[in-house]
Amino acid sequence: MSVRTEVPRRTRPARRRPTVTLPPGEDFAPAPSPDGRRVAYVSDRSGTPTVWVRDVDAAEAVALPEGDEPVLSVSWSPDGQWLACVVAPGGAPRTELWVLRPDGTERRQVAGFGRRSASLSRWLPGGALMAVTETAERNAAVLVDAGTGQRRVLAEDDLLTLLDVTDDGGSALLRRGPRNARWLELLAVATGDRVRLLPDTGRGSTDQGWFGPGGTSVLARTDAFSELAALVRVDLAAPTPAPARVAARPDAELEHIALDADRRQAALLWNTYGGRSELSLYDLASGVQRAVTAPGEVLGDAVFAAGGDLLCVTAQGPVQPREVWLVDPATGTPRPLRPDTDDARTGVGVAPQLLDLRAHDGLPLSGWLYRPAGPGPWPTAISLHGGPEAQERPGYNPLFQALVAQGVAVFAPNVRGSSGFGRSFVTADNLAGRYGAIADVAACAEHLIDSGVAIPGHLGCLGRSYGGYLVLAVLVNFPGLFAAGVAECGISDFRTFYAGTEPWIAAAAVSKYGDPVRDAELLRDLSPMTRIDQLDVPVLLIHGANDTNVPAGESAQVAQALAARDVPHGHLVLAGEGHEFLARDNAEAARTATTSWLTRHLATTVVTLG
Repeated sequence: MSVRTEVPRRTRPARRRPTVTLPPGEDFAPAPSPDGRRVAYVSDRSGTPTVWVRDVDAAEAVALPEGDEPVLSVSWSPDGQWLACVVAPGGAPRTELWVLRPDGTERRQVAGFGRRSASLSRWLPGGALMAVTETAERNAAVLVDAGTGQRRVLAEDDLLTLLDVTDDGGSALLRRGPRNARWLELLAVATGDRVRLLPDTGRGSTDQGWFGPGGTSVLARTDAFSELAALVRVDLAAPTPAPARVAARPDAELEHIALDADRRQAALLWNTYGGRSELSLYDLASGVQRAVTAPGEVLGDAVFAAGGDLLCVTAQGPVQPREVWLVDPATGTPRPLRPDTDDARTGVGVAPQLLDLRAHDGLPLSGWLYRPAGPGPWPTAISLHGGPEAQERPGYNPLFQALVAQGVAVFAPNVRGSSGFGRSFVTADNLAGRYGAIADVAACAEHLIDSGVAIPGHLGCLGRSYGGYLVLAVLVNFPGLFAAGVAECGISDFRTFYAGTEPWIAAAAVSKYGDPVRDAELLRDLSPMTRIDQLDVPVLLIHGANDTNVPAGESAQVAQALAARDVPHGHLVLAGEGHEFLARDNAEAARTATTSWLTRHLATTVVTLG
């Protein structure tokens, strides 16, 4: 059976008429005004991610006319005159940078033209100048004037990202390199000279960096000098600049840093074992760090207002959709931006349990188990996150709650290659280590059966992006272990993936997956299409029609191969979507299809006993 369903995405949120009940919408990507009196943010409550603006003490928010395409993030200029929005046309990985006035007027595109993709690093102080990265075959670090659209290219190179610019515009901080192996470079804008910062340890990666006060130092988040990522400072005035650790924990990884405008105060988001967040405020001058009450189990999007007297974060939990919260740095007291946030936090659902287990080779693994009501064992689905440098955390996931409500337990593991557990773990699946990651999924399945959670013969797997790849890989490498699968936006053949993906995605992936020429035999052996004849259970394939990260052909070739062998499968293609499903009705269509597929095939699988 082969089913292909086209789900059109209407582009104007006001005309959207979902035919199903959608989960609560989410608010994210806050951007406080310089005076801290208003907050711009992105919300999908109207059907597609759109920019809204709310006074911090107001009961109502105002939606800005941001066009028909989904918005990924918003940022407020330091003079208060502009909002910058990163837009994803067609939901695809390519992005554009648009600016508009806070009242919604004078909207225009300023970066990401043609085949380039644009992202905003920061606004320079005092005016309308933005530090922007444009990504294509070669990346460009660019200064863009929001008012005039004038551009100044600072540097061009492969795998380059502009992280920061000093207030006087004299120096820029660049990030270079592929996944899990990135470094920082200091650029002298006047001469174009570049110097690598931080010694090359031959291990680890430095992914975030900022200039300190006055541009005389650099602050960086890195795991190049320790297993768990920490905050280090490099004194640029020293004869031999060397990193000094300024904030680190033995029990948590530093996930993100937000600096205030003066670069004297930082908000630190810590990722504790398993993925729960902790928040602290750090005084860079005194070195004093104090904990702040976290308004949810998983935090993100930390950003200060220009004056430093307001901090915005997003918070979520298993039954708490992402919401924007305001934190008073003086007292550490959090309060919701939306007056009705407390109502949303009391949603119906189950809280997961953190489980520890061992891989076949003894490597410690962990994951979150969502149990249905009543005694087990249950039909069970293993959910595999994307990345792979991502992490399964106790955040908001309506798909898990929908499956549990249908009597299907969900186990969401962090197999090797996941972030949040240190440098060695996140790189353990590189190249040939991927065989271990595939085997980790089988170890999870065996643990669930042996511990009485899962019913043998009633075990399924699902995943998206890299998780979709793992679904296909485990089904062809461990036939008979799973009864059904759902693979969303997953790689099925590394050869066709490298040929079809965006060039900068391919270049960055070489350190993680392997070189398509040098490692061709390894990649062929790791590709699910190589053993697709081993796949003999019902599989649902879901993909965005506009996906240029993992092209839609990756799912299509699996569907064609299964159809040729008359293997039961479904093929759902979502029109108007890219790698992420940004329109709420499309995301719900994917969730509904996944829930229906797994509950049907896991519940009807026949178990033959002795």
